[in-house]
Amino acid sequence: MTNPSEPLEGAPLIAPSSVSHPLYEAVAEACRTVYDPEIPVNIYELGLIYTISINDENDVKIIMTLTAPGCPVAGEMPGWIVDAVSPVPGVKSVDVQLTWEPPWGMEMMSDEARLELGFM
Repeated sequence: MTNPSEPLEGAPLIAPSSVSHPLYEAVAEACRTVYDPEIPVNIYELGLIYTISINDENDVKIIMTLTAPGCPVAGEMPGWIVDAVSPVPGVKSVDVQLTWEPPWGMEMMSDEARLELGFM
């Protein structure tokens, strides 16, 4: 029997986003307005936003992580995202969930974030 917490073989570690939904770009742009207070790059470019899922009723579910489990803003950052995304025209509701799987790594940063932080 397979352990139910383990992903099925071949299943993606990060659920796909609703990139074809008309609200996706506006929601992603709203996420780009939230910054990690310790790193001068927005959380979207840092790769902390794993999934933006938007259903037909325009309910938004965001799955995210943090750079480390002991991050001092762990309790606050999901609320910052709700505050940033909720005003997007057309968004009905916003649910933000934290995950630690897969763990965040520097390879998840965008090229823009790497450049900003001097890694390129």
